[in-house]
Amino acid sequence: MTVTSAIPATMRAAVLHGPERLTLEERPVPTPGPGELLVRVETVGTCGSDVHYYRHGRIGDFVVREPLVLGHEAAGTVVAAGPGADSARIGRRVSVEPGTPCGSCGECRPGRYNLCPDMRFLATPPVDGAFCEYLAVHQDFAHEVPDSLTIEEAALLEPLSVAVWACRKARIGPGDRVLITGAGPIGLVAAQTARAFGAHDVLVTDVLPHRLELARSAGATTLDVSGTPLGRAGYTPTVLLECSGVPAVSNEAIRTVGRAGRVVLIGMGGDEIPLPLSRVQNYELELTGTFRYAHTWPTATALVASGAVRLDSLVSHGYGLAQAERALTVATRDETAVKAVIYPQR
Repeated sequence: MTVTSAIPATMRAAVLHGPERLTLEERPVPTPGPGELLVRVETVGTCGSDVHYYRHGRIGDFVVREPLVLGHEAAGTVVAAGPGADSARIGRRVSVEPGTPCGSCGECRPGRYNLCPDMRFLATPPVDGAFCEYLAVHQDFAHEVPDSLTIEEAALLEPLSVAVWACRKARIGPGDRVLITGAGPIGLVAAQTARAFGAHDVLVTDVLPHRLELARSAGATTLDVSGTPLGRAGYTPTVLLECSGVPAVSNEAIRTVGRAGRVVLIGMGGDEIPLPLSRVQNYELELTGTFRYAHTWPTATALVASGAVRLDSLVSHGYGLAQAERALTVATRDETAVKAVIYPQR
């Protein structure tokens, strides 16, 4: 292992032991393996999946059966290199792509590595995540970021990658009219990404005024569906990016999509939704799901570096590692919360 400065033997980590049971513990600092870099984690965004694991101890078939470190939206500085890794990268700031695929299966070989059945994804049982001070990452998935990006923006390239992948799946381009249901963090970055991809106009729906204001500040038109149902708004999109994950919202939104339109389901809510099949068939709608992302970090980085997408407005709260539980529960205390960020070195 190549090291240029002293690294402690142990580190702090916020560890989930079951629903609403999070403790701060001392763990050994990981030793980077072949092709891996050791990253001093400086920022980690909290995601809805982290909150769901904290509250329920599971997401679908992924169950927390043993202690688990949460967090997968991470950025920091490379401090060591394992065997075969590029030691010249020590000292550089990186954004962590949290999934490491096998690289050789029938999904990885054609480039669809997000669908790798043997993917090891941070904070998905049994793989520990980034609510800790140090993290070993394969060098191919530690993406260097320019100095113009803040460390918070570097971490939030992960949720932006979700939006980039969805906009690619939807083939958004000049002239498209895009409907985005749900103004959470993904909906907000999807609105900016759709505009950057050339969309003619973007309509974002939600029921929370502060989130709709953030969407407007990002250049989108907004609709408060608590007062005006979407079906009565008279908006006929060519593309629907469904970010709410609410089955009833998905159903209503699909019914508004115009002929030959494209529907991308992003939000994770119920396991099933009522599908307006006649609309899908009669209008020849294309409907697809989306699962994480692949090959998105260069585009996401360029969008932020160019100013086409702004991520700073998403960060509503910041906490030290010992306050990880407060970060995961802030939305229950403050309805204006959008994205809580944890600083593991504090």
